[in-house]
Amino acid sequence: MVLTIDVGNTRIKAAVFEGSTILENFVFEKEELEKEIKKILKKFQNCSDLVVASVGNIEKQSFLAFEKQLAIHFLTHEDAFPFINKYATPKTLGIDRMVLAAGATLQFPKQNRLVIDAGTCITYDFIDESDQYLGGAISPGLRLRYEALHNYTARLPLLSLEAPESYIGNATAQSIHSGVVNGFVYEIDGFIDEYRANFPNFIIILTGGDADFLAKRLKNTIFANSNFLLESLNQTFQYKINND
Repeated sequence: MVLTIDVGNTRIKAAVFEGSTILENFVFEKEELEKEIKKILKKFQNCSDLVVASVGNIEKQSFLAFEKQLAIHFLTHEDAFPFINKYATPKTLGIDRMVLAAGATLQFPKQNRLVIDAGTCITYDFIDESDQYLGGAISPGLRLRYEALHNYTARLPLLSLEAPESYIGNATAQSIHSGVVNGFVYEIDGFIDEYRANFPNFIIILTGGDADFLAKRLKNTIFANSNFLLESLNQTFQYKINND
């Protein structure tokens, strides 16, 4: 069994895999890391490997505390990946984006792929049918948009995510929900339309914490999978084992 852990900007996501099958997944806060890993390993005592991809501020020592129980693997830019990295500054490319690109390459061979990860930030990552990673885009996620409206204005309230009743907001709260949610959806659909116009044989993968909320609001046909990063992390680890 393999325990995969994705340390994001906001929370930690984890999953236990038997081969390519998820046995159970977990979401918890960063300060709960060691306690939660102990609980997972107590339940799944046959875990042999712990695989970590981190963009958050977590000390490696927090994971190394478990190295007597299983092998610890930190994915880095130096590992083998199943695509050619054409990013102009490859060392600055987030390891989470590289893992998503690897998963798309391995799961959807010989296609143009756009991976959209809707979390704290929304990232767009494009891998062409020749398995070249070309880049993408980064913009604020839904939560950041709500927070920015509140933090950088004098009177706008801080709201939680809510589906707008109409694209015409008839009060301040509804106007904010319309602007944030509909603007987000129009942005994603606009990017998809641009890629689709330029690349045939095309698949869109939507993932991240807001994937399920967004999937039914996009006009474009997508493959939505909120666990795609964790699945990709497991696949990238298997690829690394076979290609190091």
